[in-house]
Amino acid sequence: MPRSKTQAAKERLLRRVRKQRLKYITVLPSLITILNGACGFAAIVFASEGAAAGASEFSYHKLQLPYFALAGYMILLAMMADMLDGRLARMSKNTSSFGGQLDSLCDIISFGVAPAFLMLKILEEAVGLAELNPAFANLMQRFIWLAAAAYISCAAIRLARFNVENEEDESAHMSFVGLPSPAAAGVVASLVIFHQEALPELLAKGSPAYLICGNAIIYTLPFLTLGLAVLMVSRIRYPHVVNQYMKGKKPLAYLLMCMLAVGLIIWFRQPALVLGFCGFMASGFAKWFYYKILKKSKLTPTTEQPALS
Repeated sequence: MPRSKTQAAKERLLRRVRKQRLKYITVLPSLITILNGACGFAAIVFASEGAAAGASEFSYHKLQLPYFALAGYMILLAMMADMLDGRLARMSKNTSSFGGQLDSLCDIISFGVAPAFLMLKILEEAVGLAELNPAFANLMQRFIWLAAAAYISCAAIRLARFNVENEEDESAHMSFVGLPSPAAAGVVASLVIFHQEALPELLAKGSPAYLICGNAIIYTLPFLTLGLAVLMVSRIRYPHVVNQYMKGKKPLAYLLMCMLAVGLIIWFRQPALVLGFCGFMASGFAKWFYYKILKKSKLTPTTEQPALS
């Protein structure tokens, strides 16, 4: 059966579209997105240096931080770049498929590979697997690797699902389906920063209280990483903090509360980061558990047999 002229024209148009190359990109948002990926790579490098250096710290000019804490800060810096690039692209009305794909590729480095690698290395350095029973050490090492691999896999699935389901309309970005990968990475990074930087200042290093708190954080990390992996691919709703709580007109008291929160974050940086990220992670799950499990069980009517007269 001969093809019609319109079908032939459509096929020629499709061939031209397929062969069309990318000619223009938005420079500033793309540079900030690449900065996101570079910070994730720096976090991996510093985590590797921390495992090799042991107790020594990174020193540059007046900056002196443990390598693992510096890796955590690099993940937080990548998070700031990730927030900024999309905002700039939407403000300048230059959103594109290229920017979205580049953002996801950088996100898998900064919020997928880097947190998993950081968790892996700090556990290997802090636990001292070589000093444990060989059978137990082998089992624990396999579990740590399993947690890291599950986290990376679920982060990749989360980002791919977001690309497919994402809408460019800003009004559609009021909540996330599943825990966002930057928030999941922030949980791991904030706990590592607190363990490496704040805990030695709060408690005497080597004291029983320090050992209990430090071991509680370290041994919880792989289980928490597995939980974060599940939350990322879940269908639990998490609010978009900026779009829900920062945009639009708010009362003056709301501004004062925000200023107070910023002041607390500046003065108590490490505890505030842990409370903020862990609280955000737990809030979505607690809300889902309440409405889907507890409230549903209360609203379910009990079927009773009518009394016979």
